[in-house]
Amino acid sequence: MKTNFNVQKRRKREGKTNYKKRIRLLMSNKTRLVVRPSNANMLVQFVSFDQKGDNTLASASSKELEKLGWKFSKSSLPAAYLTGLLAGHKAKGKGISEAVLDVGLRSPVKGSRIFACLKGAVDAGIDVPYSEEILPSEDRIKGKHIANYRKEKAEIVKAFEELKIKIAKVK
Repeated sequence: MKTNFNVQKRRKREGKTNYKKRIRLLMSNKTRLVVRPSNANMLVQFVSFDQKGDNTLASASSKELEKLGWKFSKSSLPAAYLTGLLAGHKAKGKGISEAVLDVGLRSPVKGSRIFACLKGAVDAGIDVPYSEEILPSEDRIKGKHIANYRKEKAEIVKAFEELKIKIAKVK
């Protein structure tokens, strides 16, 4: 008796891609707003699908915030918002006006860094469908929750507002 065994695709075996979720995102025929958080940084990309492979149209990393004057954590909620805002302005400069959120294999948790990035991209003028209840509060986005336990209480909020103005000038 002969048994057939189908080997799964490599990225599925490695737990890197959920192909059911990916095909649903691709069927929308919209640019994807890809948000990938790590322990130290945030990466936000605007990606379009092509038969040859995905094309990254615009991207921003929280490492870029350092060059603009951000001296706080690059993985915090305010840094996530600013990274999304920066990516959104870069995307607007390249003619992207709408996208659909792609969180990958992450669980979508209400008020998380992923949704702070989404809020930044939306504030930059990108049209992304979302629900208001999943976004973090304005106080958390501005970093007031961090200022409550740090010595530099108003410094992070002040730096946030200054950097937000600088990013608005970036194209």
